[in-house]
Amino acid sequence: MKVDKISLNCTKISEPIAACIGYFDGLHLGHRALINKTIEVAKEKKVESALITFSPDPWVTIKGLTNVQHLTSEKRRIELAEKLGIDRVIILDFTKEMSELAPEEFINQVLIPCNLKALICGFDFHYGFKGAGNTETLKQNSSSLFDLVVIESINEEEKKISTTRITEYLESGEVEHANRLLGYPYEIYGEVVHGYKRGREIGFPTANVDVLDELIIPRVGVYAGWTIIDGIRYQSMINVGHNPTFNFSKKLSVESNIFDFDDQIYGKEIRIQFVSYLRDELKFDTIQELIDQMDLDKVKTIEVLSNE
Repeated sequence: MKVDKISLNCTKISEPIAACIGYFDGLHLGHRALINKTIEVAKEKKVESALITFSPDPWVTIKGLTNVQHLTSEKRRIELAEKLGIDRVIILDFTKEMSELAPEEFINQVLIPCNLKALICGFDFHYGFKGAGNTETLKQNSSSLFDLVVIESINEEEKKISTTRITEYLESGEVEHANRLLGYPYEIYGEVVHGYKRGREIGFPTANVDVLDELIIPRVGVYAGWTIIDGIRYQSMINVGHNPTFNFSKKLSVESNIFDFDDQIYGKEIRIQFVSYLRDELKFDTIQELIDQMDLDKVKTIEVLSNE
């Protein structure tokens, strides 16, 4: 996988490419249509397939937003693009100067240096200052420069598959719906850190994950899912919440009770995949009530994952 970081006025990409363009947060099923078409066109033209994305998130540059959360980090998007068969990822350094280019300037100063033989974009793609450019202006101004392929809306239940829609599902705990639109289980990742170890005292030790700030964390509650450690996937019961029974914490925590696993993994980066929402996080009157409920949660988790 080749990764290029492109700024204004830089040397152009030397090899010809067929590329799709967008932010591609989550690389969901809507994005897959662009990627699959890109790979198809690249093979037809005998050139590399590429994905053009932006860093930082355009909303950070254009609107000055901070603490913007995403479905995937830049690193994860690159990994997914490679897994889907893309040869090259081109990351545009999306500065204020680049964001204020007129549509024709964006084509001349950003797209042409990418050595495009074909560009694949969604029907609602906008570019240039204040989004003044669209697929029609792109078609008019690039016809002699590179081929343009526009992908129509990719829908599920008559609604467009979008990052916004997936985020709404995650925030309401509907991870099954989110996963269906993503095409894979939603996951978060981070380093395992020390917690209060109260789970270990009651027979349910957990790995506490210091989740990357930029990642969207699903709704507070208990989930059935998987924990991936060194490439191996383990059945897990996951809690997102504030630990109301033991020691309530304002800071949201993500903990995974990993079945049939007892290795020390402090400091290791792990991935947690969410499969199904089991219940709300509850405050129990006694520790025994909590243990009884977690026993039931474990049975349900095994049932859900066995039928996945």
